[in-house]
Amino acid sequence: MQRSRLAVLALVGLVLLSGCTVPGSPDRFDTSREPGYVGDYAHDDTFAFDDEETLTESQLEAVKYRAMARIEVVRGLKFERDVDLEVISRSEYRDRRGDPSSASAFTNELWRGAFVVDGETDVNEEMDALYGTSVQGYYVNDRIVVVADDTDEIRINRETLVHELVHALQDQRFGLDRDGETIDERRAELGLIEGEANYVPHRYAERCGDEWQCLPVTPAPAEVGADRPFNVGLFLSIYAPYAEGPSFVDHLRERGDWAAVDDAHDDYPASTSQVIHPDRYPDDRPVDVDVPDRSSDEWEPITTGSEIRTETVGEATLFGALWANDVVERSITEGATELSPYNYSHPATDGWAGDTFTAYRDADGERTGHVWRLAWESEADTQEFADAYRTLLESRGAESVDAGTDTYRIPDGDPFEGAYRVTVTDDVVTIVGAPTVDDLEGVHAPRVNASAAVAPLTGPTAVTAPAAPNGPTATAAPPVPLRAGTATASTPATAATASADE
Repeated sequence: MQRSRLAVLALVGLVLLSGCTVPGSPDRFDTSREPGYVGDYAHDDTFAFDDEETLTESQLEAVKYRAMARIEVVRGLKFERDVDLEVISRSEYRDRRGDPSSASAFTNELWRGAFVVDGETDVNEEMDALYGTSVQGYYVNDRIVVVADDTDEIRINRETLVHELVHALQDQRFGLDRDGETIDERRAELGLIEGEANYVPHRYAERCGDEWQCLPVTPAPAEVGADRPFNVGLFLSIYAPYAEGPSFVDHLRERGDWAAVDDAHDDYPASTSQVIHPDRYPDDRPVDVDVPDRSSDEWEPITTGSEIRTETVGEATLFGALWANDVVERSITEGATELSPYNYSHPATDGWAGDTFTAYRDADGERTGHVWRLAWESEADTQEFADAYRTLLESRGAESVDAGTDTYRIPDGDPFEGAYRVTVTDDVVTIVGAPTVDDLEGVHAPRVNASAAVAPLTGPTAVTAPAAPNGPTATAAPPVPLRAGTATASTPATAATASADE
């Protein structure tokens, strides 16, 4: 099934933000004003040009201030200062991004071990391909940069405008600094940030028609790049905060109104498991999983400085990997809601409690392997995932090495060729990957006895993979209604933050 090809929409979401400021202060608003009134504009203003497809700069200014006033009404917070805007073409955006550097050996082994990016492909090149044609715009440091495929006419996508203005409001009231060091932690933090930025436009749209006169939702333009290879696993990993985040924010509001959302900005969710299952926030935190180094002299762990480098993949990315590899047979939209266009919950990953991934390099520095330990809430959850992972291996043509063993071999010629050992002990699954069956023991020798099977679930003597910098919050690829056996694009929406060398 060709689930790695998606039709990418080139979505034009053009916004122009200028400022009505407090006298003597060119950047700040008068915060003593009543919410819902920004400059000379009010949340209930109507404009004669609301039905126009293209707008003048002065009309865009009015739309921008009215949108800010409406966000204040919906969110219950006031903007403190204005936001600059820059509009650039897609070609200029690509030029600014530049050519990606090669991903590290650790990063390539990580995504290969997760069966998301094969061993013949550089992860950073896949990331660059994913973002290069899909990003609509981003917010960073009091500036919104909009990427437009057609800059000859000024058009505005209402959802994009509101989304980016919400990021400006978040930055002004809470800050957008994040501390996440792992893939899972960074996705979880964005579950709140991007979830809110998608949730507020939804609440905004509910008032359009009866209460507010609104610009129409911009119809999707013709599809472009339909034949471009598109990495579904990476997309699903990156898009998780945007798909599941709005429901997480809605759950917080039901629990404690907007004050609960405010508080969450001081206590980000600790894992994507908490975002997917909001009832687990904030108390059900992931466990730290230790990976003992049992490599031979021919293999050594990849380090940062003098410490072993580690990473945590998390529930959302695990689900994306299983879905992209046809292990999850249902449509990704099955069980979705109005707020969450994709459903990331599945029995094979729902019981995730924590994971740690380490990578190894051989003595010549030319081959890599890995050890990946995953902890689960119960032995039943452990077996559920182990069975799903073995199904993934079988879908890649893996065969058991000697009947009844826990070692598998994916034949030469497959992009994920190599040997894999899957061991289940109590509530932990340990996966070892290596170029050959003989290399498995060199990467991670089997346990000596039962008591040595599972190291304590405490912090490893290791260092996590370097965190991506707190870069721009971007709007990008649309949610595509991925279904088993198909891959098509539909309505526009926001997507994700690019980070090199994840």
